[in-house]
Amino acid sequence: MNRRSFVTGLATATAVVTARPLLAAATQPTAPKIKLGMDNFAVRAMGWKAPELIDYAASLKLDSLLISDLDALGSLEEANLREIRRRAGAAGIELYAGSWSICPTSKVFKQNWGSAEEHLRLGIRVSKTLGSPVFRVVLGNMDDRKTEGGIRARMADTVAVLKACKREAVAAGVKIAIENHAGDMHSWEVLDLINAAGRDFVGVNIDSGNAVWTLEDPLDVLETLGPATICSSLRDDMVWSTPEGASVSWTAAGDGLIDWKKYAARWAQLCPTVPIMIETISGSVKSFPYKSADFWQHYDKRPEKLAKFEALAKRGQAVTPFKAPAGPEGKLATQNYQKAELEKSIRYLRKEIGLGLKA
Repeated sequence: MNRRSFVTGLATATAVVTARPLLAAATQPTAPKIKLGMDNFAVRAMGWKAPELIDYAASLKLDSLLISDLDALGSLEEANLREIRRRAGAAGIELYAGSWSICPTSKVFKQNWGSAEEHLRLGIRVSKTLGSPVFRVVLGNMDDRKTEGGIRARMADTVAVLKACKREAVAAGVKIAIENHAGDMHSWEVLDLINAAGRDFVGVNIDSGNAVWTLEDPLDVLETLGPATICSSLRDDMVWSTPEGASVSWTAAGDGLIDWKKYAARWAQLCPTVPIMIETISGSVKSFPYKSADFWQHYDKRPEKLAKFEALAKRGQAVTPFKAPAGPEGKLATQNYQKAELEKSIRYLRKEIGLGLKA
């Protein structure tokens, strides 16, 4: 090989080697963009109805809005629901609908929407008219763990209601999203419930805040419930150790212990088409004296799950609760606080994590 041939060959080889990383990057699949939204309970102190909620979500350039209680819709007449759907569509907001307990034996069940089955059937109708792909509901709260038969009995009662309404849900094309709510069920119990009811029409409304109320790591709960997740109500958590066990405070995204980059990356693998909708409920502190043997009478103690929760607590630090002033100033302070916590979360998740379809 003469000198000219050697130099030409070397240049060609160098160009090929240099291009390989660029070629690999160009052919590497990109992670799907995750929609970003809000749960109206995040700004509950505002007392807004659907039109105001839609306008607010649009002002934040959100992709989706979960209206998680029927009262916020105002009239449930078809004409009003169609107008809400039209308004949301014009604003580029995807609507999700929800309500509360459908367990007739839960301590928090209310009959303001009739029986549990009537409540669920109403929600299915409302969701269909609104264009919501799901109707989000809950079983109850942690007090139901102490009722006769324990939480498993309440789960069986909820499954019976779901099965009784399956035909209506399937016909409407609406799936029922059961939330892990206020310490009522561990993540594996939620999974047992939806499997018993039928995964073809029942899924999960995942709540990262409520995860720590059953002494679980939110990321571990996502591993368990992510494949069945069809809706969401998320926030961050601060957890810290105490002599009796641990204390928990819900926070704005980025102010707690959740690694949102890791959380969002796993979300993109497990349930990429489901929006991440933020439900900040910041400002309070709840203690869990789980080092007492009596505590475990009502909870399912799984050492490997508890170890992950305790690892969180070792990293955390105590939070000062929010306290609004008395009188009329207190209402305004609470409203401003709730909006600030939600908007802080949205900014963080959009800027630092890259969530949302809108600029």
